[in-house]
Amino acid sequence: MAKESLKESSSEYAQGGIAVALSDDDEVSLHEQDTIRAGDGLSNPEAVRVLVEEGPARIEELIAWGAEFDREGSKLAFAREGAHSRNRVLHAHGDSTGHEIARTLYRKAASLPNIEFRSFAAMTDLLLDDAGGVAGAMVLDEYSGEQREIPARAVLLATGGLGRVFRETTNPHVATGDGVAAAYRGGAEISDIEFVQFHPTALHLEGAPRFLLSEALRGEGAVLRNAAGERFMERYHPMKELASRDIVSRAIVSEIERTGAEHVFLDLTALGADHIRARFPRIYETCLHYGVDLASRPAPVHPAAHYAMGGVRTDLDGRTSIHRLYAAGEAACTGVHGANRLASNSLLEGVVFGMRAGRAMREMGPSGARIIEIAESKRPAIGESPLRALTWRDCGIVRTAAGLKDALEALNQEGMLSCATVADYELRNMHSVARSIACCALARQESRGGHYRSDFPAKDPAFQKHSVISRSSEPRFE
Repeated sequence: MAKESLKESSSEYAQGGIAVALSDDDEVSLHEQDTIRAGDGLSNPEAVRVLVEEGPARIEELIAWGAEFDREGSKLAFAREGAHSRNRVLHAHGDSTGHEIARTLYRKAASLPNIEFRSFAAMTDLLLDDAGGVAGAMVLDEYSGEQREIPARAVLLATGGLGRVFRETTNPHVATGDGVAAAYRGGAEISDIEFVQFHPTALHLEGAPRFLLSEALRGEGAVLRNAAGERFMERYHPMKELASRDIVSRAIVSEIERTGAEHVFLDLTALGADHIRARFPRIYETCLHYGVDLASRPAPVHPAAHYAMGGVRTDLDGRTSIHRLYAAGEAACTGVHGANRLASNSLLEGVVFGMRAGRAMREMGPSGARIIEIAESKRPAIGESPLRALTWRDCGIVRTAAGLKDALEALNQEGMLSCATVADYELRNMHSVARSIACCALARQESRGGHYRSDFPAKDPAFQKHSVISRSSEPRFE
């Protein structure tokens, strides 16, 4: 079930690739080390081990189902991205990896007789039963405008990310945190929601979407330059452009503030026109559409919200704190990414933990419990644009106690109006997610991974714990 077409998702637009230890010079243990290192002290070791150990089998399964990853001769072609110690990133059709995986999974699912697809059916709330579990979902049919109950013995939230909470984001417009917000309203625990990854290089042109310029570009040799044409990353980190995303994003923000410019530039020109067009056809054509020929001129870039490390708290089989409710992918938080996701681990997380959640759900029998009455849905009076601007300003790349308190004051004072449309429900969800981010970011008085507090710029061992928030409790750390 999808609130728009089945093709509209962050996975569909994922460019860089999917990380897996399958090359001749790689090892699962090295992938594990890189993932934990990027997680900045908060990765769940068990979740990481599951990810890297089961990843190769999932890739081989995708290939058996027809996924066409790029090859060099008869061998799979592997690229390198930031914070990886080996070339281990598979890609498809140059820069359309997510599209290829989504295509393969859809074709496989469509071949199974017991699977039904529904488009333009937006989940508005979870159905709860009098035994404290989930009994299905409420759905708004966009064609008829009617609410429907869909009973189910188990529900999997695979609703993706929450990037549209922020004014600047690489995410598609459907990424409004719907699954996280619905789980929160249903009483589920949300974990590590303050850790938001800001991708360093989103296209920054007036009138153009914040189109992602993949990390794979820097992996191939693209460099960052300031307004004066100077390469600057060596001043911020020894790995330069291949440092982790949080470091590169903050370096770009610092360079923008230092120079007074609106953006920096990503320079691919040294790669050569033929290589750029062959390796990154989608990126090249998109930039060309907006007047930037990457073969001859650098692209203006600025960081933008890209990925949520946190989400609905789950175990290694996707189980949440609510019976019969499961989550997988970006909507979930297994702890596998810790405070900062390693590049190209997101698609791998989806196929590894999605499989585990699906397998666990098959074991659920009917509940027999009575569905309880659903309260009327409300939405905040604050509009979408003010909300996104507020979150970008106060909950963005650099945070302070004063800014976070300002955000919470605004979010807590808003009145409520009834929901009638999908946009109303999305706004309600964005409001809920924004408040959770602000609450947990204010409570975490340190800087770690994707969470940076300029008033607490150092890591604090006292906060080497996971944040947990729910409808019935303020943030705590475990």
